[in-house]
Amino acid sequence: MKTANLKTSRRSFLKSTALAGGALLLGFDPFLSGGSIVSLNDSSAMTGGVSFQPNAFIRIGADGIITIMAPNPEIGQGVKTSLPLLVAEELDVDWNTVQVEQAGLDTKNFTRQSAGGSGSIRSSWKSFRKAGATARKMLVEAAAGTWNVNVDECYTEKGFVIHKPSGQKLNYGNLAEKASKLEVPSNVDLKDPKEFTLIGKRIPNVDNRKIVTGKMDFGIDTKREGMLYAMVARPPAFGKKLKSFDDKASLSVPGVKKVLQAGNKIAVLATSTWSAKKGRDALKIEWEDDSKLDNTTDHLEAFAKLTTQKTDKPKRNDGDVDNTFANAAKIIESTFIAPFLPHAPMEPMNFFADVRDDGVELYGPTQTPSSARSGVSKLLNIPEEKITVGLSRMGGGFGRRLQSDYAVEAAEISSLAKAPVQVIWTREDDMQGGFYRPAGMYAYKTALDKNNELIGWQLNAAAINSGNASRENSFPAGAVPNFRIDSHNLESKVTTGPWRAPNHNFIAFAEESLLDEIAHAAGKDPVAFRLELLDKAKASPTGRVEYDPERYKTVIKMAAEMGNWGKKTDNGIYKGFGAHFSFGTYVAQVAEVSVKNNKIKVHKVFCAVDCGQVVNLNGAETQVEGAIIDGLGVALYGELTIENGQAVQKNFNAYNLIRISDAPDVEVKFIENNIDPMGLGEPGLPPIAPAVCNAIFAATGKRIRKLPVNLANKA
Repeated sequence: MKTANLKTSRRSFLKSTALAGGALLLGFDPFLSGGSIVSLNDSSAMTGGVSFQPNAFIRIGADGIITIMAPNPEIGQGVKTSLPLLVAEELDVDWNTVQVEQAGLDTKNFTRQSAGGSGSIRSSWKSFRKAGATARKMLVEAAAGTWNVNVDECYTEKGFVIHKPSGQKLNYGNLAEKASKLEVPSNVDLKDPKEFTLIGKRIPNVDNRKIVTGKMDFGIDTKREGMLYAMVARPPAFGKKLKSFDDKASLSVPGVKKVLQAGNKIAVLATSTWSAKKGRDALKIEWEDDSKLDNTTDHLEAFAKLTTQKTDKPKRNDGDVDNTFANAAKIIESTFIAPFLPHAPMEPMNFFADVRDDGVELYGPTQTPSSARSGVSKLLNIPEEKITVGLSRMGGGFGRRLQSDYAVEAAEISSLAKAPVQVIWTREDDMQGGFYRPAGMYAYKTALDKNNELIGWQLNAAAINSGNASRENSFPAGAVPNFRIDSHNLESKVTTGPWRAPNHNFIAFAEESLLDEIAHAAGKDPVAFRLELLDKAKASPTGRVEYDPERYKTVIKMAAEMGNWGKKTDNGIYKGFGAHFSFGTYVAQVAEVSVKNNKIKVHKVFCAVDCGQVVNLNGAETQVEGAIIDGLGVALYGELTIENGQAVQKNFNAYNLIRISDAPDVEVKFIENNIDPMGLGEPGLPPIAPAVCNAIFAATGKRIRKLPVNLANKA
């Protein structure tokens, strides 16, 4: 794996209060203002730090320092670097002169200020670039006016406007005041990709140095004057409720200031996290059943019944699967089982709230700051305009921080305590009361004709609290003439939510493993079989499809070439293949695996990716490598089970995470094209589990149909 270059030359952030003296402040609102750019050139307004509309902010000081705002939450996906990079590219500046500053929630001036669905870059690709291009055009006009020359005689380079005939040049700082007084152009030209000097290159993450030196502040590091730390006693099982409690012993713990009931929970507030925890431990609480308590064994029994039933409205129903199976030459049936998965981010859940009579301040790690604000507004009946939300860097999210329960909880406790509060969850709190990847069961039945052509495909899926446990327009839909999907929902008190690459994270394992099984049953090479199906989808697709067969084929071929597919390996190493399309991106992987005494070792993963234009090569590689390791970890170890409404795995002693010694070497290549960029934070994860499990089959002859992998129990 490649390691990013940590050498940086960042200067201190330019505070908005230092903008007196001429400066250019720009922002872009392509959605709220019909694509207009707004310029603020009043010096008093700039001194007051007035923000500028909305997806990107550019602040150029008279001293030449350029500050670009990063509005989206940073959870390790690199958008705090890559989004400002889009602005800097079109602004045509030296990246080493750029300061990046995290913006707080501002839905009046920003759009899509969230982190989820691998959507930050693809939703902002053109709007952020247009903001930079607009500023550049205004600076050129300011320089041309200064020199009294034709605008067409001027060009920009690394933060300077240059007059080509004379060689005169001015840096942006010299032009900021004059540019701020110009009329904002409504139309600007964006660079041709051939002109890019930053996009597609290797750019270090702007927070790298702070992170590796321990100077980066995360939400859990928040400290404010008068702040109390809160630990909350929540129901110990899904389906339990509070009956009574005694706080006398808790209040006697040194440092404990208050004990408050907040609905079905009890909050202990203290001067330190440790005191709050000791106070919570001292509570005497009686809980009672509120409903029937869930068990994983009961879920599995219910899944097994549901997956034998058809629905009145299938998710997809091409051709006639019943007739196809009745006349098939060969039928392959496989059932795959998905366990619950916790998110388990390294930074435990935490959030700061200060509820006052004049308003509310929220601050902390959230993927959806607007949801946190609206949730607090609804709970406390406070207008949203009186609630501010500041964004800290996050020590992981993976979908857990799409939920706002912990932020709303902090505000509720602050309101009751009449004090600023930081709520901190322990690891056990989140493992027992988080939002899990839904458990489910996926029963497949497929048919081959006498020529070993795949002619029938039926999926009957059931999952916990999931309205759609399938991806009905994904490959191989469109390539199989008789294709039906039925999806069932099983209600449960267990809370569920999006987990990295929702739906795709398990569907890819099931369907890519099944395709491998079908290929072997048909006597075909697994890679050649996929290419054959994609040719069918291209020639005469059956029904709607979400993927481009040619782009899909390209990554499959590249990964196969990278991994020397079809060539035997030495030293007991076997190869497996997996591919998947998600969030607009195509990914294919070859995994090299050995199995000895039922112990699995993944040696190397070759990965080909078509995500359109790569914005930051360093960040893109890191995204894919991290997704592969994350996906491998849960494939080998990830499982959370429920007994009597409780999570059995409460901490990392019982819920295993992948260790450094388990991490394979990863080689990543990107398809080079000028297609607009698509998602990348999640697409690298889905193919790794099937690639590894297909290699395990090659090594042992055993098919893996339940995760995590347990060779001792597989037949």
